[in-house]
Amino acid sequence: MKILVTGGLGFIGSAVIRHILTQTAHAVVNLDKVGYAASPDALALFAGDPRYAHVRADLLDPAALAELFAVHRPDAVMHLAAETHVDRAIDGPRGFVATNVMGTCNLLEAVRDHLGSDPARRAAFRFHHVSTDEVFGALGPEDPPFTADTPYRPRNPYSASKAASDHLVRAWGETYGLPVLVSNTCNNYGPWQFPEKLIPLTTIAAIEGRPLPVYGKGENVRDWIHVEDHAEALVRVLAHGRIGSTYCIGAAAEHRNIDVVHAICDALDRLRPDPAGPHRRLITHVADRPGHDFRYAIDAGPAQAALGWAPRRDFAAGIADTVRWYLDHAPWWRAINQRRYGGQRLGLGQG
Repeated sequence: MKILVTGGLGFIGSAVIRHILTQTAHAVVNLDKVGYAASPDALALFAGDPRYAHVRADLLDPAALAELFAVHRPDAVMHLAAETHVDRAIDGPRGFVATNVMGTCNLLEAVRDHLGSDPARRAAFRFHHVSTDEVFGALGPEDPPFTADTPYRPRNPYSASKAASDHLVRAWGETYGLPVLVSNTCNNYGPWQFPEKLIPLTTIAAIEGRPLPVYGKGENVRDWIHVEDHAEALVRVLAHGRIGSTYCIGAAAEHRNIDVVHAICDALDRLRPDPAGPHRRLITHVADRPGHDFRYAIDAGPAQAALGWAPRRDFAAGIADTVRWYLDHAPWWRAINQRRYGGQRLGLGQG
């Protein structure tokens, strides 16, 4: 197949493309506008590869989408392009609504035009929309994990915009017969993640000996999956998923934020000890973000059974590998810190 991956220079999108190009015979067209969080270095290995093409275009440009489909004629779409950082959404929600809602609408319409009324083309095509567990809202300490049947209760501008995009995808499936699939996942971690997110932000600050900000008491709980495990699962959804179905993808690795920070500090103590003392000494508790959801967790059992897939990495080993990766790739994140994002606090609702 020729697979159109949107947002392929992003953290998860680039992992998906690396998996496709190294583990399958498929070709990839990468639609990415090269926004602030894009990482071209994450796909530098494939420069000149005849199975890979990057098209720099914006989902908010219908003409560019029409041209892309006319030129490349993909057999499937994996839609990962989105604004994703909750803190940035709190500061500036309009951009999230534009990209995540209108961008998804434009992409669905481009696919509908591409497929036309040919039933054979529709039967062979797949539109896989990649979403988040945050659309389901917050869980209490004793609540069961999210499933594909959990009602939507988004509680911040980011999750609301993703919930809207999920609804659009399903509506285009029901109304226009597009062959759609939806997956919702938990927090991802691993190489090439932009430094604004918890794990790279903490890792980089600890490497540099700066304070490690933790929201509130750090007791909010998240479910974590390594991005390369997630990428493998997403490709399996595309290949083996049932049209109209939703797949909740996770790794059953729930941890409090403070415990994640502790794990990073302990890994750095082993890999690069600081003469000034254990890295945990740098932890600094800061005011919580507005509307901070307490807990997310996913029941990935049904998806694992349906896809014949299971995550390969446990959290402890994955965190250690991730910290080692950031130690080994300092030029990449230092360039970002100098030009695009230097670790400043976001999400205070003052944008």
